[in-house]
Amino acid sequence: MLRGEQGAAVQEAIRFQVEVGRFFGAEGFVRITNAHVMGDIEVMGDGGFGFLERIAGEGAKCRVATDSNARCMHFDDVACLKPDAKEEAKERRVVQILRDMRVATTDTCINYQTVYQPKLGEHVAWGDTGTVIYANSVFGARTNYEGGFSSFAAALTGRTPAYGFHLDAPRRGSIAVRLEATMRDVADWGAIGRIVGHPNQDYFAVPVIDGAKAMPLSDELKHLGASLASYGSMAMYHLVGVTPEAPTAAEAFGGRAPVSRMTITDADIENVYRSYRYAEGAKNVVVFSGPQLSIFEMQELAGRFAGRKVAPGMHVFVTTNHAIHSDASRLGYLRTLEEAGVTVLQGVCFYILQRLTEIRAENGWVNLVSNSAKLVNTITAHRFNTVLRRTADCVDIACTGVLR
Repeated sequence: MLRGEQGAAVQEAIRFQVEVGRFFGAEGFVRITNAHVMGDIEVMGDGGFGFLERIAGEGAKCRVATDSNARCMHFDDVACLKPDAKEEAKERRVVQILRDMRVATTDTCINYQTVYQPKLGEHVAWGDTGTVIYANSVFGARTNYEGGFSSFAAALTGRTPAYGFHLDAPRRGSIAVRLEATMRDVADWGAIGRIVGHPNQDYFAVPVIDGAKAMPLSDELKHLGASLASYGSMAMYHLVGVTPEAPTAAEAFGGRAPVSRMTITDADIENVYRSYRYAEGAKNVVVFSGPQLSIFEMQELAGRFAGRKVAPGMHVFVTTNHAIHSDASRLGYLRTLEEAGVTVLQGVCFYILQRLTEIRAENGWVNLVSNSAKLVNTITAHRFNTVLRRTADCVDIACTGVLR
């Protein structure tokens, strides 16, 4: 590869990976089985677009199974979400380039729920923070945050530098969290991510959460991880008795003494919700996104919106991937949501929509209400006033226009 015998694109990729490995003190590489790449024009810009065009022209092909993260454009006509025409042309070209490179354009940030589920100890190279923390924590697979060129390089070479969460030591717990709260909704798990992540912003911080009263569902673990990654830049957590590397708290810490301890109560969760301020009399948008919704989340929302209508002046968006969108259509969930006035977007995540700041201003949106702690944190960059609420409350706000 270094000699260029497998092409210029592979040579560039392996050279880059050698430099990354040297920077992080890696002693070698590990072979990977799967890559998850982020390739959309809003995130990569013209520099990334030119890079993709160039390596595609050099015949770049993925040598391991590779899928794509969520896109920044819905492509179908949604009047209030108009992308820039020139950027849309680039985005469509990006999709074609990825397919030519043997990337399965699944356009999803929940590949771990619908595309590929790695095994305990399996090395992968995933981009997108939410996918990485889920892989490390829930599956016990091994990956670092592989952003930008790193994820593409891994897909082209079939390996990645052996540092960070590919090794044993960084995976041991460092923060002891006692969970005494009664968890009632995915938003509660997201609130935990804020409580733990915000004061402990460290990629190598690994919270060990003990005390869950019931087995969390995949969607609850999804929101916990996405929130920890958003508020704390964390790439792994342990949930004692739930995640595979934490049968006990002692095993999760692996002989390491906790650097800090904290307890989370029902009052702490409620304080998170009370910390958000709602601008009265403003135009509002309710968003279920970040991460994309699973089929069971689509089922729940359809049940909650059935027989109801979105209130005048409100906009409601749901994002999911193509596979779940297709199933939701077949099962009738899509029809129920659309009859209620909900707009369902496929293959995108709301917070990376192209020209979102301008879209917010054009529609006069002020408040953004969501059950996703990740979304209400990340999307503030686009100058929304954000409010975190439980799922049922979000639906009620959407249908009444009133925040209780």
